[in-house]
Amino acid sequence: MIEARHLRVLRAVAATGSFSAAARELGCTQPAVSQQMKALESSAGTPLLIRTGREMRLTQAGEALTRHAAGILAGLTAAEEEVAAIAGLRAGRVRLVSFPSGSSGLVPAALAALRAAHPGTRVSLEEAEPPRSAELLRAGDCDIALAFRYAGATAPDEWEDLVVRPLLTDRLVGLVPEGHRLADAEAAGIGELAADPWIAGCPRCRRQLVEVCETEGFTPRIDFATDDYPAVLGLVAAGLGVAVLPALALESLRPRGVRSIAVEPAVEREIVALTLPDLAQVPAVAATLDHLAATAGR
Repeated sequence: MIEARHLRVLRAVAATGSFSAAARELGCTQPAVSQQMKALESSAGTPLLIRTGREMRLTQAGEALTRHAAGILAGLTAAEEEVAAIAGLRAGRVRLVSFPSGSSGLVPAALAALRAAHPGTRVSLEEAEPPRSAELLRAGDCDIALAFRYAGATAPDEWEDLVVRPLLTDRLVGLVPEGHRLADAEAAGIGELAADPWIAGCPRCRRQLVEVCETEGFTPRIDFATDDYPAVLGLVAAGLGVAVLPALALESLRPRGVRSIAVEPAVEREIVALTLPDLAQVPAVAATLDHLAATAGR
């Protein structure tokens, strides 16, 4: 194994022509230079220097290794500088995957704060709903995945192999048209909406809606299903049905022709940021997690 420190000694010896002059240039002793050259020749498996009296010259192998040493040491220096920049958050890249309401409600403020604190850190964003987002993380296609789960609706060990950073608890809010019989109510039991047609969201949210409704004694009649939150609001405003949406999603929307009401029993989802154990130690990933948590806590 050829070590970088040995290559530096070889270059100094080749440039100065002697062990003593190389030692002065490197700030070490002449015996130390001699020992390192012996170690390098042992690693190379062939002599690198020819000593004739006070003169010293490179063998053909020594010339070849000296020639390559310049590029190797330059590349190593560049790598060290780049790693130092990443470790010091002067550079770095984070690939973030988020579900839509997280993308609109949490991500913008968190990334703006991250950029202000660490302008050299770049973050890319793609959207995916759980469990797909966790699959992308495990496959190495992202560094952080924003995800959510409903209490009791998923296996408790769903994320046991991941680092889970809790962000917030998000309650679902009922949506009815302005002319609906419950439009002026502050709260209503979900069973009071049993006779209404429903607009449902993503598959995980849709499954949770059906389970909650069935515990209240009815199966919702789902006339429309869409992951697009503005489309949900448009359908509700047009009087085509009722819906429940996460409060986080409503923060970035301006509902028109729609009234929101608290529904009972309360349906909550836990929003988390997921990453892999090794990635959690990467400075840019750790900083992004911190800013997501700070934004969620406001």
